[in-house]
Amino acid sequence: MDFELSEDMKMIQSLARDFVTEQLKPLERDLMGRAADLSDARMFLDEATEAKLIKMAQDTGLWGASIPEILGGVGLDTLGNCLVEEELAQTVIPFNFGDVTPLLFDCNDQQKANYLLPVLNRHKQAYLALMEPEKGADISTMKVRAEKVNGDYLLNGEKVSFSRSGKDYFAVVFAATDGNGSRGGVTCFLVDKDTAGFKVIDSAATEGWQSQVRKPMLLTFEKCRVPAENILGEAGKAFSLGKKWLPSRRIIRGARCVGVAQRLLEEATTRAQTWQTFGESIAGRPGIQAALTNIALSIHACRLLVYEAAWKADKGESVRREAAMVKLFATQMLHTVADDVVHIYGGPAYVAGLPMERLCRNALAASATELALELQRSVIARDILKGLKI
Repeated sequence: MDFELSEDMKMIQSLARDFVTEQLKPLERDLMGRAADLSDARMFLDEATEAKLIKMAQDTGLWGASIPEILGGVGLDTLGNCLVEEELAQTVIPFNFGDVTPLLFDCNDQQKANYLLPVLNRHKQAYLALMEPEKGADISTMKVRAEKVNGDYLLNGEKVSFSRSGKDYFAVVFAATDGNGSRGGVTCFLVDKDTAGFKVIDSAATEGWQSQVRKPMLLTFEKCRVPAENILGEAGKAFSLGKKWLPSRRIIRGARCVGVAQRLLEEATTRAQTWQTFGESIAGRPGIQAALTNIALSIHACRLLVYEAAWKADKGESVRREAAMVKLFATQMLHTVADDVVHIYGGPAYVAGLPMERLCRNALAASATELALELQRSVIARDILKGLKI
């Protein structure tokens, strides 16, 4: 059993770490705001700065790290992507190396040119339109309908998207194409920005400290005509899109949780070393030391779980259960770490203007819902009940 990273993996990790340390972390203060009332705080980087960072990432060979080579990316394996994402998660700067939703990996050649590559190169934004206002997180049925008329489809209804808004965009729309909108009769459509009947009510562009957790956009479709060639994948099989990539994506998501927790540990350690009460450093208190120890143990355990799952995925093994374990454990770990950090700070860590505040809010807001975690428990339990080894 070898726990040593290969030289290639160490190089990838080092490149990502240097990029985050030298290029991203120095931008945190400006993004979070310098004014006393934080009125100059922003959710996103300005276009010029982002373009400069993209060029740097391209020059270092990290751009498109998570995109398969056959689709125009670097094609790092699962472990390589875990190492990269773990480093990226240690900053509050909203930047990645050209990540693209795996739904678009199922684009045909024409769609690849019109949608996938423009998203990868940041020329377009993809608005994921899965959830609906009335249904919330329930996607078992859909009210948005797509009726086939003369070879095309007419879309009607409303969707909610939490994607980042952009000047040029298209929507990735899940719509019912059967009678009751069940999962087996849902089709995915690529709807262009200027399609008649498609409108976006954008509330995500609101800037300011209170807007750091992305607000939703309302996407409306009224007799919106979409050609059949804009179907992504196969008609009626929208929930099969990107399915083969999902386990690895869950593992990589676990690596992001590790990265966030690592930065939280660093911030909490600094707090413990520099804060005094009654003339004494709080670092010597048993309760503070216990909290730091618990955080470090949680991070170490989660990192080992993530790396082992990634190693198995890269060997071509089925990692459905391992991916479920990673998603479940990493999400729980992040909540536990945040609680311990609050203890070290002696009160709420959500103090405006601190990296801690954005790390906690962004990480916990992006963590899985209880329903999603219950699904992961179900996957693990079914494997155990089948008699598979732990």
